[in-house]
Amino acid sequence: MTTNLRFSANINTFNACADRYVLSGYGQRLTSDQLIHAATRVPGLTGVEVVGLWHVNDENLDQLRRQIGDAGLEVTCVTPDIWASGKWGWGSFSSNDPRIRREAIHEVKKSMEWAKQLDCEVVDLWFGQDGYDYPLQADYLTAWDRIIEGTIECAEHVPKVKLVIEYKPKEPRTHCFIGTVGKTLLLVHKVNKPNVGAMIDVGHALMAYENAAESAALLQYFGQKLFYMHFNDNWRLWDDDMTVGSVHTIEMLELLYWLDRMGYDGWYALDIFPYREDGIRAATESIRWIQGLHGLLDRIGRDQIGQVVASGDAMAASALIRETLLGQK
Repeated sequence: MTTNLRFSANINTFNACADRYVLSGYGQRLTSDQLIHAATRVPGLTGVEVVGLWHVNDENLDQLRRQIGDAGLEVTCVTPDIWASGKWGWGSFSSNDPRIRREAIHEVKKSMEWAKQLDCEVVDLWFGQDGYDYPLQADYLTAWDRIIEGTIECAEHVPKVKLVIEYKPKEPRTHCFIGTVGKTLLLVHKVNKPNVGAMIDVGHALMAYENAAESAALLQYFGQKLFYMHFNDNWRLWDDDMTVGSVHTIEMLELLYWLDRMGYDGWYALDIFPYREDGIRAATESIRWIQGLHGLLDRIGRDQIGQVVASGDAMAASALIRETLLGQK
């Protein structure tokens, strides 16, 4: 049983979020200093994620490390930006342009170096622009060769830093090459490096019509490769990045059970985008939902849950949840 959950949040949680209709976002744009301060106002939050070049670079590295440390926080993940610029629009690691491929690998290597200097052990490798939009647009085999080769090169650059593959079925491309837990496992095992594993973003798993609990179990079963977690929620149709437990509450309960059962001791990181809501309140509510559902597991009893799971009795599972949530026998 995991008793001491560690909570982190993407620092952008506290910034104004833009969509394709309101490009300026639905609130005030904050500086990195203000974002760090906002994070300190969330009870239970002890870590933050930063994006390479957005929040951290060679010039501000020492200052950022001091600011985050002085705020009583730690950096839990650095995400290299290989998706938010027009030059990545036709791919990063899989681009047909060798210059773009080199630039993408360079960005990941820099983020790994920054992570090491920030005492952070995780770099998030998200191939958001590596995919295709139309039939006959992609050479699938060549793309996979390039992604595999680039990931190996990065993994060998700073072996003490973990690369976590974040999969997503679509957006910004209509089809992302690394789009499901199965494809992620194929990539991780083909790369075959001890510091390369996977992240589950709950919303991305929902988009892929996965059950995040099963996906987590698979990543642990096949080589203990679940290195990191992103928590959020959505309506399955899109990556809405809503607060935790707001839609798929029971599935979230099952996910937390399986994370405990498999001994996951990594960060419980929030990747939410509260477009119209206050980021501090949204993060606080998300943490309280995770804590509350974790407490529900305590009340039910993990042994009792395990017995129901082993029985395969769907109505027994339903009754267990109903009686606990509703107090109804």
